[in-house]
Amino acid sequence: MSARWSSPEDLATKVRGRWVDGSLLQAHATGEPFPTITMSLRGPKASEIGDDLGAVQEWMARLEAGRRGDARYALEFATIGGRHFGRNRLPSRAIVSSYSQAWAVLGVAADVRRFDEVHRIVTEQPPVRDWVLAHPHRALDLHTEWPRMLATYAWLDAHRGSGRYLREISAPGVDTKFAERHRATLAALLGVPATATGFLTGLGLRTKPEFVRLRVCLGLGLPAPLSELSVRAEELAALQIAPTAVIVCENEITYLSVPVPKHGAVIWGKGFEVDRVGRLPWLADADVVYWGDLDTHGFAILDRLRAWLPRTRSVLMDRETLLAHRDRWGTDATPTQATLTRLSAVEHELYVDLVGDRFGDRVRLEQERIDWSCVEDRLT
Repeated sequence: MSARWSSPEDLATKVRGRWVDGSLLQAHATGEPFPTITMSLRGPKASEIGDDLGAVQEWMARLEAGRRGDARYALEFATIGGRHFGRNRLPSRAIVSSYSQAWAVLGVAADVRRFDEVHRIVTEQPPVRDWVLAHPHRALDLHTEWPRMLATYAWLDAHRGSGRYLREISAPGVDTKFAERHRATLAALLGVPATATGFLTGLGLRTKPEFVRLRVCLGLGLPAPLSELSVRAEELAALQIAPTAVIVCENEITYLSVPVPKHGAVIWGKGFEVDRVGRLPWLADADVVYWGDLDTHGFAILDRLRAWLPRTRSVLMDRETLLAHRDRWGTDATPTQATLTRLSAVEHELYVDLVGDRFGDRVRLEQERIDWSCVEDRLT
């Protein structure tokens, strides 16, 4: 039998496209008429029939057996041939005209029964039902979870804006781990962002508190034994202190090592969490110095801090420091090419050189690799 001639598997492939894109399940669930699927069959030409009659008969037998008495598909026939080869009646089209035939062709009857059960369960919740119809295969993957998914959805929807922690969820059979595991789907059902923080804030639930860690000079007005604090960001913002000089460091061990300025503080910026620092109102009148890694992300963080504190100065983030430590350069695994608008002209020139690999491939100088004697000279 020629490999060029159509087979039952070719028809299954065509029908499977409608299954994979979800359109068959959507139409079935909403009661739409079956969208008839027709495939023209490639078969032997009239000249090939006499060459290998056995192959032609085998091809026809396969198509006939595959239809399973029209349980999977029906066949239409056409007469080909003529004066030289005789007239022969051969299959010309395969037609799938019902849902039951499509399920039989694909062997998915059990999956359809499971989807019908899911659809029945969610039908009383229109937003959930709409999502299931829009994403039938994702819904089918969760078929055993839907009773708990609905309970979770109902609790979260009812507690929008409550300011409660997710840990307080009391839906039947649901715990925090379940809600977190299915956060992406629940976010889609509830119309909120799927990120961990966006999910909670979008629902008006309470997020874990943000902490800012800082070392302070003894003359700043805090109780004498305290030299270091880790405080909730909103509480630290309300603290009545007025440092005159503040150093913000990206790296923890560097934060612990640098000397605390007189009448000032050292704050751990923790990379892109520097927004927590920038929101502290008592930094507006302080002389703020930022020291981050000498790479594209270090400048991006500096740019971000200046959105809050425009007068922030940078230290040890210059061309001289970079070139003096050539033997300590590393590689920036994922450099940024973001447009930064808050850098000084000198900083921006160096940033552009780093983005453009002027010094080598993705060069970076981490702040903890800078010689400490150089640090002491610049910071004092």
